[in-house]
Amino acid sequence: MRLKLRNGIPLIDQHDKNYMYGGKFGGNYIPETLKKPVDDLTKLFSKLRKDKNFIKERDYYFRNYVGSPTPFLKLENLTDHLGGAQIYAKVVSEANGGAHKIYNATVHCLIAKKAGKKFIVGDTGAGYAGKMLSMAAKKFGLKCKIFMGAKDIKRQRPNVEAIKKNGAKIVPVTSGSQTLVDAVSECMRYWVANNDTTNLCVGSTVGPNIFVKICAWSTAQISRELIKQVKEEFGKIPKKLKLLNCVGGGSSAMGFWNEFMDTDAEFIGIEAGGPRNSKLHAAPLTNGSKIGILHGAAQYVIQDKEGQIGTTESISAGLDYPGISPLHCFLKDTKRARYTSASDEEALEAYKLVSKLENISPSLEPSHAFAEAIKIAPKLKSSDVIIVNSCGDSLKDKDIIKKRLGVYIR
Repeated sequence: MRLKLRNGIPLIDQHDKNYMYGGKFGGNYIPETLKKPVDDLTKLFSKLRKDKNFIKERDYYFRNYVGSPTPFLKLENLTDHLGGAQIYAKVVSEANGGAHKIYNATVHCLIAKKAGKKFIVGDTGAGYAGKMLSMAAKKFGLKCKIFMGAKDIKRQRPNVEAIKKNGAKIVPVTSGSQTLVDAVSECMRYWVANNDTTNLCVGSTVGPNIFVKICAWSTAQISRELIKQVKEEFGKIPKKLKLLNCVGGGSSAMGFWNEFMDTDAEFIGIEAGGPRNSKLHAAPLTNGSKIGILHGAAQYVIQDKEGQIGTTESISAGLDYPGISPLHCFLKDTKRARYTSASDEEALEAYKLVSKLENISPSLEPSHAFAEAIKIAPKLKSSDVIIVNSCGDSLKDKDIIKKRLGVYIR
C-alpha cells in the first residue's frame, strides 16, 4: 500500500502515537534507561518550538552567529558548459564554520541551556557536525565531547584540528568500521550513563524520534531562506524545479526540501554509491535495502545475510552511513522524493568541474549531488531549473582531493 503525505502538516509531525511514519519508519527503540531523558527532551522541545521568545532567540543567532541568509546564485558557467537546464546553487557552505551542521548544533546548545545542562556530546563522520557542535558549545559556554571513528579522524584532519582548537575533547572510536555508524553508537552509549548532566546532539536526522525532529526543524532554515530567494529570482516557484541534495543521514536534504513540501518541486536525493568497481556502497534507498533497526529507529538499512548491519564504503565520510533518516524512508515510500546514487569517481569529477568553472568549492558530500546535476541537466530544457544544495566546503577534504586529483586546496 502506498503511503500518503498529509499536506499542511509539518513532515516531522506526520507520525502516529508510537512516533512511526507511515506505520513503518522511525519510533523510539531505546533502552529503558533512556525513556525518561528522551521523554523529557521531547516535552521540552514541544514547548520550545511554540515559544515565541525561543524562536526569536533562535533567529537572532541564525542571523548574527550562523550568518543567515546564505547565498543563492546561478552557476552561469556550469549552465553554459552543460546546456539544457538552468543550474543554481544554495551555498550553505558560506554559513559560519562551512556547513549546514551549524543550525542543528546551535539549536541543541540553546536547548541544553534551557534544560540546565552544562555538558553536550555529539557524533561526527565528516567532522562537520563535530566542528559545529564544538563551535556552538564554546559560544554558549558548554563543555563538549565529540565521538568520531578512528578512520574518519585520519581522513578528515582539518576538521579534527578545528574541533580541538575549539576546546572540545575528541573520543576516537576504534570498534567496528571505525566510521560514523560506530561513532553514533558510542556516543549514545555515553549518553545512557551521563544523561542527567549531559545533552546529546545527534548530528543528523537519525536516531530516536526527538533527535530526528530537532535536527530537521533546525536545518529547515535553509529552505525558509531558499523559498524567498527563489520567488525573488523568478517571481514565483518555477513549474519545473528540481531540488538536488546529497543524502547520508539526511539532515541537509530535509532542511533543503522542508518549505517546498507542499509545492510541485521535485526532490532528488543522491546517496553515496561507493567506489566504481566495488560492491560496497552507502546507498540503502538506491539499492533496495530492507527495513531494520539502527540507532533507535526503524529505517531502510544496509544489512548482511544474517540481518547484521552491513559494511559501507564511500570517499565521503559524511555519507558513509548504512542507514538513512526515517523521514527519507517515508518520502521514498510516498513517492514524494526519488533517490539515486553517485560513485566516488563521479563525485570527484563533479568537484573538479564545478570548482574549475565556478567560484565555489563543494565538499565531497554535495559533489555527489552536483554529479547528478551534471548527468541530467543536458537532457532538460532551459525552462527547467536545478538547484543544488552546496552544503559543505571542501577544506576538510583537501588531503583526499590532493591525493586523488592532484589539486591542492588552501
